Amino acid sequence: MEIILLEKVANLGALGDTVNVRPGYGRNYLIPNGKAVTATPDNKAQFEARRQELEKAAAETLVSAEARAEKLNGVTIEIACKAGEEGRLFGSVGTLDIAEALTASTGGTVEKHEVRMPEGAIRHVGESEINLHLHADVTAMVKVVVIAE
Repeated sequence: MEIILLEKVANLGALGDTVNVRPGYGRNYLIPNGKAVTATPDNKAQFEARRQELEKAAAETLVSAEARAEKLNGVTIEIACKAGEEGRLFGSVGTLDIAEALTASTGGTVEKHEVRMPEGAIRHVGESEINLHLHADVTAMVKVVVIAE
């Protein structure tokens, strides 16, 4: 399936690129979320007419993401959880817990899907560095300190 990207998509392309993707990915994710349109002659003409408007909107979202990253970079948050004597948590600290703690401490909003934890949830007391993926080009690093209650 050939599509035109309306915004930058990680590992796929930038705004205005015409790419081939699997039909399910295009039909079920990219097109419904407004990230792409099918590459028909009519859509190509409409895209070229709207190109400047879309580039301006993309630049604005990039600037706002960079401002959020500057605000969040280096922030340290503490999360208290019940833990055993050896420091193992009864449960875990996941993306939702981190997003809620960051939202409460910084005043800005951090969504659950922006928190990246490739090693999985935190299951021990201690410090961890967590990446926040705020935009396709912008990431921030925060420190999460898990303490025992």
